[in-house]
Amino acid sequence: MLATDPGQAGAPDAVRQYVRHGAGPRGAQAVILAAKAKAILAGRGEVAAADIRQALPMALRHRISLNYEGQAEGIAPESLLDQIVSKWPAR
Repeated sequence: MLATDPGQAGAPDAVRQYVRHGAGPRGAQAVILAAKAKAILAGRGEVAAADIRQALPMALRHRISLNYEGQAEGIAPESLLDQIVSKWPAR
């Protein structure tokens, strides 16, 4: 979940401006497990990109810590995650 880390070169500008701490390795594990569960519930044996897109906000919204500026601006972690997901190629 490097895109949620404000110190990474590939992070969106909004993440760099408003995030203090991004999601760590456990966040990535949570996304993977949630995406697997979505695939199983849909009757599929493999995870699709759509499963990851849907699982990401639920698994990471509480793992992103906003800095003072982000809190003062009333930025929602979900909006930052939406920006990250929107940059992924659609498949």
